[in-house]
Amino acid sequence: MRLASLSMAGLDLRAGSVLGPARAEAVAGYGLAAPAFLLIVFLIFLPAFGVFVIAVTDWQFGARSLSFVGADNFVEMMDDATFRAAMFNTLLYVAVTVPATTMLGLGIALLIESGRSFRAFYRAAHFLPVMATLAAMAIAWEALLHPTIGLVNQLMGDLGLVRPNWLRDSALVLPTLMVIGIWQNLGLAMVLFLAGLKGIPRDLYEAADVDGADGWLDRLTTVTLPMLGPVSMFVSIIMALRAFEVFDTVRVLTQGGPGDASETLLHTLYVESFEFLRTGYGAAVTLVFLTIVVVLTLVQARVLDKRVHYT
Repeated sequence: MRLASLSMAGLDLRAGSVLGPARAEAVAGYGLAAPAFLLIVFLIFLPAFGVFVIAVTDWQFGARSLSFVGADNFVEMMDDATFRAAMFNTLLYVAVTVPATTMLGLGIALLIESGRSFRAFYRAAHFLPVMATLAAMAIAWEALLHPTIGLVNQLMGDLGLVRPNWLRDSALVLPTLMVIGIWQNLGLAMVLFLAGLKGIPRDLYEAADVDGADGWLDRLTTVTLPMLGPVSMFVSIIMALRAFEVFDTVRVLTQGGPGDASETLLHTLYVESFEFLRTGYGAAVTLVFLTIVVVLTLVQARVLDKRVHYT
């Protein structure tokens, strides 16, 4: 019995010595994660919950009272022609600008990486639009696209071409904003692809040469593009998020016009919430916007992740 009790005591001591560090490590882990978790709760989850609460009320910005209206804001939103136009324009804007920006960014990164001179200049020149203030950039584009004194129309007039009103023609205004959006985000896509190209081991290209893939197209398809899979997925998601956030150029250049030809979801949200002071309706638009962004981002990541090579 004495031996048995001694052996049991030894087991308890060893268990305590094992569980003690494990428990201390768990406590330390929770303690280190707690600040980030609290920030996520206070900066993301609580505001999102607040938006949801406001979306089911008729609260107007600055009002001292509100009433519960349930799904009335969402029903009104579905019947609103301006909201439907904003939804269509936003999705079309994303569908055009994201693949165009991604492919052009990759192409420019490959051209810069293949050269031997003026690399720093080319990188800085293409990245400048990303660093520029969006409002100032939009004002500069407004001057360039002016129907009479703008540089673009003056050059077209010198060439004998028709000089359109880029920002007041309902058929041209959204494509014009797409071109500005591609130009604005092109530098960021290029920099990310350049970083990805720097991370490709040179040994893989040497191995490809040994296997007979010595042409530029063979090297591109067998080594470069597969190894850029994770970067390509990241770039496409970032470009999609930035495309959904288009607001500054619309606000400065077109205010959503002519008509609703350039209306976007964020601009509709701003107008309803802060010009018409219909905060409950604006919160409903916000929830729809966030749902679309989250769902499309998750679908995009899931689809692209299946095509990505991580090693």
